[in-house]
Amino acid sequence: MNAPIRFDALEVGYDIPAVPGMDAADIQTPALVLDLDALERNIRKMGQIAADNGMRHRLHGKMHKSVDVARLQQELGGACGVCCQKVSEAEVFARGGITDVLVTNQVRDLAKIDRLARLPLLGARTLCCVDDIQNVADLSAAAERNGTQIECLVEIDCGAGRCGVTNSTEVVRLATAIDAEAGLQFAGLQAYQGAMQHMESYTERREKLDAAIAMVREAVDALRDTGLECDIVAGGGTGSYYFESASGVYNELQCGSYAFMDADYGRIHDAHGRRIDEGEWENALFILTNVMSHAKPDKAICDAGLKAQSVDSGLPFIYGRDDVEYVKCSDEHGVIADPQGVLSINEKLRLVPGHCDPTCNVHDWYVGIRNDRVETLWPVSARGKVF
Repeated sequence: MNAPIRFDALEVGYDIPAVPGMDAADIQTPALVLDLDALERNIRKMGQIAADNGMRHRLHGKMHKSVDVARLQQELGGACGVCCQKVSEAEVFARGGITDVLVTNQVRDLAKIDRLARLPLLGARTLCCVDDIQNVADLSAAAERNGTQIECLVEIDCGAGRCGVTNSTEVVRLATAIDAEAGLQFAGLQAYQGAMQHMESYTERREKLDAAIAMVREAVDALRDTGLECDIVAGGGTGSYYFESASGVYNELQCGSYAFMDADYGRIHDAHGRRIDEGEWENALFILTNVMSHAKPDKAICDAGLKAQSVDSGLPFIYGRDDVEYVKCSDEHGVIADPQGVLSINEKLRLVPGHCDPTCNVHDWYVGIRNDRVETLWPVSARGKVF
């Protein structure tokens, strides 16, 4: 379990961006800020959606990489566990007391497989994905060596074009091999359609998911014909969870970005043609930045550049403002178009990042605020855990 943070041993502006009790206006920038009220509403809403549809929700740890946020998702949203992308990331959550951990990825390096096999010794149910029969023997050997059990999901490539097998024959072959190996247990299917999550059109996303659902249903039926049942049929993201929930075949969602929201996800449309950040989900994550130069009358410079965010999915937007626009960035500078010259030196702005996952990974801390005061600081627990 994580030890309590000793704020008296940390210095604001060097070790940390703020301390609990501080006015939000005094937070050192650039900093990741969480609107706790919005975050909690998002978490409760997803938990209720999952419950209403008879689904489990497994929170996606790669989005926030935070044990504290994961605990909140379990406490307020009823999340059944966490999914991660890397073994070291999974280990952070297991060490932090999360007791159901799925690595939604293939683990092939023998050293990593051994660390995966030791996760149950931390008290965590441990699962991973498999798409190659050669991987099965290595996972079994590690589980046997450590006296543990690894549960395996066969991954189906249902449209993402990355990992996963592409037909039911391969699914059955892998599942049968897993079921026969000591130290392993066949647990079900991983079928996440990642390629369509950010498509703006609701109809186009639905068409992609219809094809994925058909593949998954065929695989479940083929497994059942061989006597193998799926405890988990998992997938679903912020752009598709309603389709998997209504499928009648999926039983576990893996949504991540809904909790924070970002600019890229915010642009996609719901069934009524509205942006999903205009009612479905709230922006809860911001990069707090400070105006540090206004030497040009129509241009302000802030302190959040490339090193404070990821722009792989586009530039951030300035929350709550339509009179100024973040237009460019370099390492340490953000350029803001200010045609009316309305911004002042040391004015703080909230940026909604283009892509929350890699943005969170470049920060050490979340500053949780409520009613314009700092309520809590949470470490980005799994930052840098890429192994």
